[in-house]
Amino acid sequence: MEDSPRPPGRWSTTATEVPAVTSVEIPYSIACALPSLTVIDITNDVSHELARNGHRDGIAYISPADESGIVRVNEREMGFFEDLEDLLARLVPLAVGDRERLVRFLVGPRTEQIPFRDAELCLGTWQRVLLLGFDGSTPGGWTLTTVG
Repeated sequence: MEDSPRPPGRWSTTATEVPAVTSVEIPYSIACALPSLTVIDITNDVSHELARNGHRDGIAYISPADESGIVRVNEREMGFFEDLEDLLARLVPLAVGDRERLVRFLVGPRTEQIPFRDAELCLGTWQRVLLLGFDGSTPGGWTLTTVG
């Protein structure tokens, strides 16, 4: 008995062995890249560094490593970032000289303080640690100081 011909456009399939899939954790990710606002999610990096730190309970101070950024705790939601960019553009127009310095002044302190227990950040379900840069700059790194 002969095999019937395949209908046009159909492919023959054969079972093939698929290699194992490996999960890779991305230490940080770009949460937002708008014309005058860049947001990088550093939550995983901060959590790993805190676990290596040796302190079990206390307060974590997370600061940007350079003048171009600030650290904030917030939900990672694109609508919020767009609203923030619009608000800052209304308060300090893009054409204003030294805009980045003025925006950082309005946004407030550059450092976030987050309590931790059993070497884990005490964040809400959807809260993330975010590193923000303004005027198209990519924020540099960050530093962690713990008290506890």
